[in-house]
Amino acid sequence: MKITLIGLGVKDGDMTLSAERALSGAGKIFARTSRGEAYSQIAKYDVEYLDEVFERSRNFDTLNKNLAKKVTSAAKDSPVVYCVDGAVCEDEACKIIISSQREVEVYEGVSKISYVRDAAGLKSFAVTALSACATEQLKSCPAAVVYDIDDEYLAGVVKQKLSDLFGEETYCTFVNAEGAQKIKIYEIDRMKNYGADCAVAVEEDTFLKKQRYDYSDLENMIKLLRAPGGCPWDRAQTNDSIKQNMIEEAYELVDAINRGDDDGMEEECGDVLLQAAFHAVMKDEQGAFNSSDVITRVVKKLIFRHSHIFGGDKAADESSALGVWEKNKMKEKHQTTYTQSLKAVPVNFPACMRAQKVGKRAAKSGMDFISAISATEKMGEEATELLKALQTDDKKAVAEEAGDLLFSAVNTCRLAGVDSEQALAEATDKFIRRFEAFENIILSEGKNVNDLCDEEYDWYWLRAKNATKED
Repeated sequence: MKITLIGLGVKDGDMTLSAERALSGAGKIFARTSRGEAYSQIAKYDVEYLDEVFERSRNFDTLNKNLAKKVTSAAKDSPVVYCVDGAVCEDEACKIIISSQREVEVYEGVSKISYVRDAAGLKSFAVTALSACATEQLKSCPAAVVYDIDDEYLAGVVKQKLSDLFGEETYCTFVNAEGAQKIKIYEIDRMKNYGADCAVAVEEDTFLKKQRYDYSDLENMIKLLRAPGGCPWDRAQTNDSIKQNMIEEAYELVDAINRGDDDGMEEECGDVLLQAAFHAVMKDEQGAFNSSDVITRVVKKLIFRHSHIFGGDKAADESSALGVWEKNKMKEKHQTTYTQSLKAVPVNFPACMRAQKVGKRAAKSGMDFISAISATEKMGEEATELLKALQTDDKKAVAEEAGDLLFSAVNTCRLAGVDSEQALAEATDKFIRRFEAFENIILSEGKNVNDLCDEEYDWYWLRAKNATKED
């Protein structure tokens, strides 16, 4: 049976003559809701308002599906008319009906988007518009129109999203049946009389005056700095000249994490992103790749490696999920042997970190110690071999055996569930604290560290250990 979709526009008088004629000969008429000035135009008709569908729908996605189902089910028996405020093309339920039904006739109405845009006087030609019911889909854009803000809850959702994108202190235009008024974004959920007519329009300020920036703004900033007339230092940089900066910034981020410093983490995350963006911009200049390629690649990588989420693999716990990840990683990198996997560990990793990662990957082949205890026994063997090398005064052998001992120590840590890099860092910190206590005790007794004999050294070090016994 035939379904007729009618857009009622925004206010009384917006309905077209063609739509009115379609209503005059209609049998069954539905309306999305009874709220909103636009619906006053159909008050003289026998209309079934679908407000009850709103009340029994769990979320907005379900709401639109239920509205569409109500209309299409009724159309099986006889032709029906479904009326919505604004334009048909802006209504999600209408989109579902159009995509699922063959015999649909559409009478468009005045666009809510155009009405709000004009009322707000937006200057931007690039306007993203959507219903408040789909606010989570809104992304960074030069300007936005959000309509259907019909209650305080939705107003709060819209406020939060626009605050994230544009800044809560940015001015926007709040539009309802009474007109339009300028408010700040943080005031969106402090207005009165929310309804189907309520909407918000906002556009970003000039680049230097914006309150919120996104990744594209970061890239644009780098491009501005590297453009003719930009910063001489930024223009002179290459991927090679700033590569060390990435390592330094990554270490500073980890340091902020270790301190539990949220403010520091926010800053350092930005610095790491800056370095990544800088490298991507320079490669874009060279025609190698751009940031879109980078982001696309990492998202596709996450999809491929999480085949237990997006594919046919199964993972019941953290360990099995990691196993799926590693399997997919080898497949992705076309690694057919474990040796290839070992060689893929970056050689510029800190030595302790690299040894730990190589040992972990080698263990996947089945080549590993039975336990941390057996690894410790091996460490004892290596210590004995180092001692023999020292006794022969063979410097090459000493270096080799010292390396073997360190590698064994890393394996022991790995099998004991200890991060060797972190353990060594903490041990170093502990030594510094104890040495400080050791030296302070000596100085407090009027002595000089350099004048102590071996027995005194041992005695004062024992006292320092007792003074820092929590370590």
